[in-house]
Amino acid sequence: MSQSFDRLFDARGLNCPMPLVNARKQAGQLETGQILKVIASDAGSMADFQGWVKIARNVELLGQETESMDGESVYIHYIKRIA
Repeated sequence: MSQSFDRLFDARGLNCPMPLVNARKQAGQLETGQILKVIASDAGSMADFQGWVKIARNVELLGQETESMDGESVYIHYIKRIA
């Protein structure tokens, strides 16, 4: 996925629920329409982010992907601030 973004949050090394907790703080600092890219090493973050955007009223999940980075699997999330 070649998604442009406005801010990057690297949550590698953080365990559940910290990637989501910190990403929520980062998303709160975005302007409406801006996109946050989150890189996490916690596989559970895939489901965590999906669940969060279902109940949040101010963000949208644009996409998720799994990549290999520095020899480890990472989970990429693109979050758009909508309100």
